[in-house]
Amino acid sequence: MPGTNLTREEAQQRAKLLTVDSYEIDLDLSGAQEGGTYRSVTTVRFDVAEGDTSSFIDLVAPAVSEVTLNGDALDPDEVFKDSRIALPGLLEGPNILRVVADCAYTNTGEGLHRFVDPVDQQAYLYTQFEVPDARRVFASFEQPDLKATFRFTVKAPTGWTVISNSPTPEPKDDVWEFEPTPRISTYVTALIVGPYHSVHSVYEKDGQSVPLGIYCRPSLAEFLDSDAIFEVTRQGFDWFQEKFDYAYPFKKYDQLFVPEFNAGAMENAGAVTIRDQYVFRSKTTDAAYETRAATILHELAHMWFGDLVTMEWWNDLWLNESFATYAEAACQAYAPGSRWPHSWTTFANQMKTWAYRQDQLPSTHPIMADIRDLDDVLVNFDGITYAKGASVLKQLVAYVGEDAFFTGVQAYFKRHAFGNTRLSDLLGALEETSGRDLKSWSKAWLETAGINILRPEIEVDAQGVITSFAVRQEAPALPAGAKGEATLRPHRIAVGLYELDDESGKLVRDERVELDIDGELTAVPQLVGKRRPAVFLLNDDDLSYAKVRLDADSLAVVTQHLGDFESSLPRALCWASAWDMTRDAELATSDYLSLVLSGIGKESDIGVVQSLQRQVKLALELYAAPAKREDLLARWTEAALEHLRAAAPGGDHQLAWARAFAAAARTESQLSLLEGLLDGTSTIDGLAVDTELRWAFVQRLASVGRFGDAEIDAEYERDKTAAGERHALTARASRPTPEAKAAAWASVIDSADLPNALQEAVIGGFVQTDQRELLAPYTEKYFEVVKGIWDSRSHEIAQQVAIGLYPSVQVTQDTLDRTDAWLSSAEPNAALRRLVSESRSGIERALKAQAADA
Repeated sequence: MPGTNLTREEAQQRAKLLTVDSYEIDLDLSGAQEGGTYRSVTTVRFDVAEGDTSSFIDLVAPAVSEVTLNGDALDPDEVFKDSRIALPGLLEGPNILRVVADCAYTNTGEGLHRFVDPVDQQAYLYTQFEVPDARRVFASFEQPDLKATFRFTVKAPTGWTVISNSPTPEPKDDVWEFEPTPRISTYVTALIVGPYHSVHSVYEKDGQSVPLGIYCRPSLAEFLDSDAIFEVTRQGFDWFQEKFDYAYPFKKYDQLFVPEFNAGAMENAGAVTIRDQYVFRSKTTDAAYETRAATILHELAHMWFGDLVTMEWWNDLWLNESFATYAEAACQAYAPGSRWPHSWTTFANQMKTWAYRQDQLPSTHPIMADIRDLDDVLVNFDGITYAKGASVLKQLVAYVGEDAFFTGVQAYFKRHAFGNTRLSDLLGALEETSGRDLKSWSKAWLETAGINILRPEIEVDAQGVITSFAVRQEAPALPAGAKGEATLRPHRIAVGLYELDDESGKLVRDERVELDIDGELTAVPQLVGKRRPAVFLLNDDDLSYAKVRLDADSLAVVTQHLGDFESSLPRALCWASAWDMTRDAELATSDYLSLVLSGIGKESDIGVVQSLQRQVKLALELYAAPAKREDLLARWTEAALEHLRAAAPGGDHQLAWARAFAAAARTESQLSLLEGLLDGTSTIDGLAVDTELRWAFVQRLASVGRFGDAEIDAEYERDKTAAGERHALTARASRPTPEAKAAAWASVIDSADLPNALQEAVIGGFVQTDQRELLAPYTEKYFEVVKGIWDSRSHEIAQQVAIGLYPSVQVTQDTLDRTDAWLSSAEPNAALRRLVSESRSGIERALKAQAADA
């Protein structure tokens, strides 16, 4: 959208000129049930450093009817252009601006999102403002360092509830007048409006009392396990307040499960919004509950790191997200009574894998990214910003010591409460408490891109005694197109020595050595003179961020006994290494499948099992040699069915294998089993074929042509909910006919009417890896339309199209050539170029892996 971008230089100039005091925002949402537009009145009080100057305020709105600056009326037709209102003739000192606009409800998950629940036909609203979308609801100086207080007044339909950052008042004549917030950034303000169901409690400790609320739509109320959510929330309050030595900074804490949410959750101050798929309608695995708990803790950590203390500009977005990501895992690992003390296993298995993948794309960038404008930051919520940053923070904790780390964090919060900071502010506090000089560490880790590989170099004598042990560090060249140079870095790592226990058959850690390594080769003299163990594991306990390789003897043992590690974390590290080797074409896909099949049955961690299932499916569909693919898929599907039948009835593993089998079923007998499980003519002891599992079966049967409109419609009649609507759209789009593909494509490309969640559902069904020939004509169509979609639709909607409809299943040189031709001729902006280049990198990697497998 023209004019919606904001450059770093513009933000810096505006911050030098302005200090914002307060916003008073009056919204008339009384017509929300019908939709359309609503009246937004904004009064902003701000100080100007020098008089007779000009600036601007941001607003995305269909119409502006009044602009009054310091009592003088300005002509909206003259001053409102390109999503900005020009502010000429500013006075030195206090200024007052009043803007009256007609703002629009959205269905894209940006600004004020409006959703109508098919169950009760009621409208439900919520705001999503990160990065720059408060300006869709009220006129605002849309940058994080212009903090202010916010007073919301909202008129809503009778019987509805309005929730914001401040405690919820009693309405008068359907008008809700909130108290002003503390000084916060525009992007963490929030309004959630509608006939929401709620459950309330309170956090109390040592005289502190914080009201707690949980909200969802009434159609989900029967599934809302509020006790479990409150339990995790209280755990986070206890642990964070102790570690941060700073009381929770807001007057209440509400968590609102909202529909059609684009992300996992959003850290609005005191009013966190969370995707309502986390209200589980059907039986799910413990891994899903762990993920939900991590999300809850992540957003709670943001109340301090992000909301209380906020980055000055989006360069330091990573500080917000990395800290919250580290804190969520640390709280689960160390908080007394945590249900998930193995959270570092999950972190290694999921977050690190995401980071390693992102860091090998042509768009790789330093953790502290160069964010030139809003377009840059919108595509920077990536695996480096979250997962690599959190991994590096974990290493920093090991480097300076946990006590020194949290003492520094405590000083940082006290020093900068309700203010804005740069990275140097945090590092300065940590240098004070740890005594370490972090400047060179910061330069090596935060200001460079790319990943290191660590390999052991071992010599033993004839008796098996170690005569030399060293760790070699490599810095592979950055991907073509990436900026910067490969860098060797200082690492804090542990080396684990594992032996096979004769009685239990388990791989047990005998010894652990922790040390700093730097440069190309670091000797480990502590291991000289010891007898060689069965397995050496570098980066044991996952302290550092690096790809790890095993020596030949260790690899041979791990290949036979990967599932036999006594602890889940070393298993996860070895699984991650094997997957990384497969992606790097160092391990053939066929061999990766054999490795997984040899060890997955012994894997007790359900999160690891589910990750392996996803990775195997991806490897077989994209990385297997085409001539081998069908045989490998058949082998995997048969194994999945065997594990399904062998799994403990009613357990997590049984459910995980049911989903894996459903996703891959292909033979007549396998597909007939899915049909039988759906209609009850077949059963598997303990397997509850409930709503969500039914849809998994229906979607697979639709994608292979066994189910058509009649069967999909019948299933939707059983589940006429928002989730059911999404599942039905996915099933319809997945059907293997030219007509189904054409209809799905047209619904996304030819019309802008689909809400974000429904568009995502259609795209998810449209792209089926076993329909390559059917999808082949859409490669050219993609390149014909993607730039126009990007230029004409909102960021979230356009990004779904750019990523989701890229011809990622067409793993051919022709796809690379067609992509290159488009990149050179279409002149996409930097954000779109980045997304398409990342997708292109996936094709390139898959071609190399296929060649290795062949």
